[in-house]
Amino acid sequence: MWVSSSTGYRRWLGRCLLVAVAFAGGAVVTRLASAGPEPAAASSFKRLRVLSRALAYIESSYVEPVGEQKLVYGAVRGMLQSLDPHSMFLSPQEFRELREDTEGEFTGVGIEIEVQDGLLTVIAPIEGSPAAAAGIKSGDKIVKINGVDAEGFSILDSAKRLRGKPGTDVTLTIERKGWKEPRDFKLTRAHIKLNTVEGRLVAPGYGVVRLRQFVEGAATETAAAVRKLEAENKAPLAGLVLDLRDNPGGLLDEGTGVADLFLSDGQVVSTRGRGGMMLDDVRAGSSEDVAVGVPLVVLINEGSASASEIVAGALQDRGRAAVLGTQSFGKGSVQTVIPLDDGSALKLTIARYYTPSGRSIQGRGITPDMVVEQLDADALKKARLGKSRGVAEADLPHSLKPESAPGSGAGASSGVATRNIDADFQLKTAVDHLKAARVLANPRKP
Repeated sequence: MWVSSSTGYRRWLGRCLLVAVAFAGGAVVTRLASAGPEPAAASSFKRLRVLSRALAYIESSYVEPVGEQKLVYGAVRGMLQSLDPHSMFLSPQEFRELREDTEGEFTGVGIEIEVQDGLLTVIAPIEGSPAAAAGIKSGDKIVKINGVDAEGFSILDSAKRLRGKPGTDVTLTIERKGWKEPRDFKLTRAHIKLNTVEGRLVAPGYGVVRLRQFVEGAATETAAAVRKLEAENKAPLAGLVLDLRDNPGGLLDEGTGVADLFLSDGQVVSTRGRGGMMLDDVRAGSSEDVAVGVPLVVLINEGSASASEIVAGALQDRGRAAVLGTQSFGKGSVQTVIPLDDGSALKLTIARYYTPSGRSIQGRGITPDMVVEQLDADALKKARLGKSRGVAEADLPHSLKPESAPGSGAGASSGVATRNIDADFQLKTAVDHLKAARVLANPRKP
């Protein structure tokens, strides 16, 4: 019989037993050493015999020789792909690329993607990337990559096709809601370095901190941005906007670290694993809020996912911030990366996360306190406030110019450089909300 004469079969069986020990834990080792395995262990080994025989058949009978590593990687990759869209096997090269992503630097077209209903879906384009410059948007469906039908592609399959040497081109065929037919986007790959955090004053006393992704150091950079705004304003801020739009997430620790910056105590997020077992209860540990007493608005949209939703949900549940924008993406699962001996790794979903009020965001997302759709340039032109008003005193010929009362200082320049935000309707609405809240809290204060 071929089974008894195949040294390959015995080698594969030994390898599969080692895999079984690695995946089943120490209990398997104990049972192997005992006189008689328990029924559950016997059942596990019976199922493993299916795998070992399949591997032996492939090694001995497939029409062409197949490398052992390719078979092992293929078997493990298949196991992970059968679980959920976020669990996957990473080859050594893929693992290196993942580390580069979390360090904030990589080569490609600059989009975060997700598989939804078998279709590659854009979570968010990275600001300043080739994808963003070409006009690719959150929610777009990638139906082809370089003319190849992308339906059924995994995230790793897609990443391999999207990445490449800087200066080379890739064509994406995109479906978008409202379009009658797909359109092609020709993108030139580039070396992308994320400017993770950007802070700016948008009006005297009012600042915005834009956080693009939760890579290493994001929490530290966010704290530094808030302090820089206070220094530029030469006074405590009257209001702050934390902009998490099109932020696809990243490192969980950085997400909880950013939420911690604005909370002095209490829960930030909890994670629960199999059977609802509590795996982690993350609580604010900072001595104080970096913007203590400063009203806060968090901006989100459909491209805000994962760690962005943790931050928005924590600050919303704790009453620290008002959330404004549109419904977030709804990725409420936690992955851990487990390095393996040969430089490969498992990216494995191990838990769901919950906001302080016990909400699971998985498949639901964060619902803003104030739902505000973003207006495009044409809609903004039609909706410009104040441009269609009637004739006012200042419009009359030879009208007197306004003057301040002597010594009042009214109308004097603050000396703070600010940027116009009229082109960003959601951000403008967030700042207007902060200004209104200040007026309502101090109606007699100038």
